[in-house]
Amino acid sequence: MKRNPVIPFILIMVLGIGLMFMLSFKGLGDAKNIAKEAEGGGEKTGEQVAASPEELYKTKSCIGCHGGNYEGGVGPKLAGVGDHLSVDEIKNVIKNGKGPMPAGLIPEGSIDAMAEFIHGLK
Repeated sequence: MKRNPVIPFILIMVLGIGLMFMLSFKGLGDAKNIAKEAEGGGEKTGEQVAASPEELYKTKSCIGCHGGNYEGGVGPKLAGVGDHLSVDEIKNVIKNGKGPMPAGLIPEGSIDAMAEFIHGLK
């Protein structure tokens, strides 16, 4: 008995078309959730806010520039920065950025706690 060599290609084509339709409907549902989130309502699908400033430091890109022990690297050393910067100045840098540091890395509700944490590093 001879098998038709076209059948596997037809099965793969049908599977691919079905997968395209399924993923399209999934994308439409996700687009509605993203639109609700952008309007301020709906369930947030983004990252969760860490419990402490130290956890934020480790989960954000802070550790990549300022080092694991706050010793500096690409960015300046954070240990001892409270000796020459006030908490308000640190808040301003966190919120608005400065030099190569971009603004908005820390969520708005955590800026005060993060500034206090950095100010207290020795």
